[in-house]
Amino acid sequence: MKFVAQRVLRARLFVDGELVSEIGRGLVVYLGVKAGDGGAQAQKCAEKIAALRVFEDGAGKMNLSVKDVGGEVLLVSQFTLYGDCGRGNRPSFTDAARPEVARPLYEAAGRFLDGLGVPVKYGVFGADMRIEQENDGPVTILYEI
Repeated sequence: MKFVAQRVLRARLFVDGELVSEIGRGLVVYLGVKAGDGGAQAQKCAEKIAALRVFEDGAGKMNLSVKDVGGEVLLVSQFTLYGDCGRGNRPSFTDAARPEVARPLYEAAGRFLDGLGVPVKYGVFGADMRIEQENDGPVTILYEI
């Protein structure tokens, strides 16, 4: 699994022009599932997201997690994180898990996050989404298991 987490002041996710999810201060997390991933990777990603110390404390140092600041996570499935452009300009997605495998693991990662006390909102798996986000910093973290 791989994710990109971006610290935001707010974010809104739309499908077909309809607002689906909205968060205030927190993280927008784009999560890609790789062929061969399982529940252990979903749990480890959730634990890493919940514990990321990317919010500033009173001294201005990034010492606080999304949970510490009472933030939320907008979790968005993102198979294109496994796009490989090594052989040309059109990405190959052969490393990405098939939807029937990826969807339950994406949902499991959200449940693990919720179980860790982090409020989670979701994108719509497989949908064409429009996301408005107001990045904070910006702070962007890439993590892969």
